[in-house]
Amino acid sequence: MSDDAQPTPNPIAAAPAPAAEAPSWTDLALAELRQQRSALEAELADLESRRDQLQRELNATIPGQADAMARRLKGFQDYLVGALQELAASAEQMELVAQPLVVQPSPLDQAASGAAAAAAPAATTPAAAGLFSGDAELIRGRLAAFQGQPDFYADPWKLRRSLEPPAAALLDDWFLNQGGRGAQPSTGSRNRNALVAAAAIAILGELYGERFQTLVLAGQPERLGEWRRGLQDCLGLSRDDFGPSSGIVLFERPDALIERADRLEERGELPFIVIDAAEQVVDIPILQFPVWLAFAGSPSELALDDDLL
Repeated sequence: MSDDAQPTPNPIAAAPAPAAEAPSWTDLALAELRQQRSALEAELADLESRRDQLQRELNATIPGQADAMARRLKGFQDYLVGALQELAASAEQMELVAQPLVVQPSPLDQAASGAAAAAAPAATTPAAAGLFSGDAELIRGRLAAFQGQPDFYADPWKLRRSLEPPAAALLDDWFLNQGGRGAQPSTGSRNRNALVAAAAIAILGELYGERFQTLVLAGQPERLGEWRRGLQDCLGLSRDDFGPSSGIVLFERPDALIERADRLEERGELPFIVIDAAEQVVDIPILQFPVWLAFAGSPSELALDDDLL
């Protein structure tokens, strides 16, 4: 062998390194599916977060508004009750008749007036006021008789039930101190208020005969039904005594009552207006009529009455 001979190359060492395999289509599809799943999961998480936020806002907003509305309604009810009580107090303090002018006597007349005062008997009761100032004796006599035994067989339009002393005192104050127009505290129930009104109707019947008509205002048919049954029982009346041309007319709306009272006055008759204790506001036009009785209910009585309806 000669020195110029070339060495034989190693086939293993001379072979080039194999190239990296290209990703197959299945790997690409799987990667794309993973990306889509990640995007869907992120979108779903965002939607769930928005749903939870909306649910929290609904839970926080609707009960809060309902509670605020309930507080406003309760405050308005308290305002109406307070307004009626203030109206009743103002009506009681209202000066319904002109006070007589008192002239201070001169020193020369003091001796004569002192002798006359010593000879005159001391007044035991205050003077009656207003429309019934001249009928105090008759009114007090009837109120005393009403407190005796009930007369279940009395003629219609006469009181058939016994009147309790507090109710008699209420009517005495209404007739003789308020002059037959003003508010009085409710006796605690509609039936007892109907008994008080029936006693007033019986006395007015003796004073005015058939020249007056009773107008009852109560804003619910159920309340008017209680008034009709109560007056019917206390005065021995029938259904025919309740109606536009009868002795007692029942009203749900004050405007209709006011219109009826105006017509009665135009005919020269006397309207006697009775206002239920549940009516928390007395319309101003009612105050112009000469004879009206409003029952002022307590807050507990008004709440119980609303619960029963």
